[in-house]
Amino acid sequence: MQTTLSEDARQLPRAEEAERILRSCVHCGFCNATCPTYQLLGDELDGPRGRIYLIKQVLEGNEVTRATQEHLDRCLSCRSCETTCPSGVDYHNLLDIGRAVVDAAVPRSHGQRLLREGLRSVVPNRGLFKGLVSGGQVFRAWLPDTLKAKLPRNVRPPKPRPTTRHDRQVLMLEGCVQPSLSPNTNAAAARVLDRLGISVTAIREAGCCGAVDYHLDAQAAGLERARRNIDAWWPAIESGAEAIVQTASGCGAFIKDYGHLLSSDPAYADKAAKVSALAKDLVEILRDEPLDQLGVSSDQRLAFHCPCTLQHAQRLGGAVEAILEQLGFNLTPVPDSHLCCGSAGTYSLTQPELSRQLRDNKLNALESGHPEVIATANIGCQSHLDGAGRTPVRHWIELVEAALP
Repeated sequence: MQTTLSEDARQLPRAEEAERILRSCVHCGFCNATCPTYQLLGDELDGPRGRIYLIKQVLEGNEVTRATQEHLDRCLSCRSCETTCPSGVDYHNLLDIGRAVVDAAVPRSHGQRLLREGLRSVVPNRGLFKGLVSGGQVFRAWLPDTLKAKLPRNVRPPKPRPTTRHDRQVLMLEGCVQPSLSPNTNAAAARVLDRLGISVTAIREAGCCGAVDYHLDAQAAGLERARRNIDAWWPAIESGAEAIVQTASGCGAFIKDYGHLLSSDPAYADKAAKVSALAKDLVEILRDEPLDQLGVSSDQRLAFHCPCTLQHAQRLGGAVEAILEQLGFNLTPVPDSHLCCGSAGTYSLTQPELSRQLRDNKLNALESGHPEVIATANIGCQSHLDGAGRTPVRHWIELVEAALP
């Protein structure tokens, strides 16, 4: 696509990257066919091709409007378009660049600022978030349905984790909301890895991955969280930790981008690249291990929801399904499995109507094969889908751990 950046845009730190991405787009429109919001709304400007054009206009010096901001806000950042694109357009990075420019030019309403700042204050704060969830459970009966849907239906307390005893060691990101919404997930992962001769170390100083801030108009704050995590992990990396494991694919996708996002930071570029290289979704660790020695044998009927951050961002679609089938689970077919469930980080709160439509469509697809349970690989998807009160939704590693002899 022919592009001529304005003089102001050329001063942006990522100007060359934006221009390169814009020029790679041939405007074919294949992306619209797999875009969840375009499928719902049918508006060219609510699909990737239209949003790329809007960002192009902004970077070429045209007027930035609230309508531009709304169309960019409606994007889920699911990256399904990247999987579809024949030209390899790096859409999500262009979107990040465009959103930063638009958000700097268009003030948000007072209500939107409060919502976004509130989410940034609460979600990454593990202790505060846990307190709010606990309080919500106590007063659940008196809460409106919209808030009830955000609380877990069944909180399974974590079983004890095995002690560190193996030569092979990995780090594990604990996450910010998962310890409250699904506290047994990381513990289950640790127990399964222990059976395979791998010990897990949780670095308590490592906090939120930074994605919440980064995608809520606070990119600098998100990158600062990334730097703090790198500092927290670095001594263990130097001591030989072989991987940084994530059980939440959303966190994993962002950590794998640390190297790119901090590439211009001379103090952190090399370390960030190393961390990104070591970042592994749990399935990347397990698929290379002798799983037959686990002794798992299950014929449980389940549907697997592959999160966008796993299949489109990390390009690991089919990896979890292959492991579950290898272990004997009976997977039901899921139509349109490439489409987003509508969780998308905080999207279910910032775009509730679209999010609910996407959730209900996804549940209809997942339940079409009549599974006993729905499994997934990301806490956001898990809590969002389970909040509908339909078929129970759990992290896949908990199902595997429950089937251990």
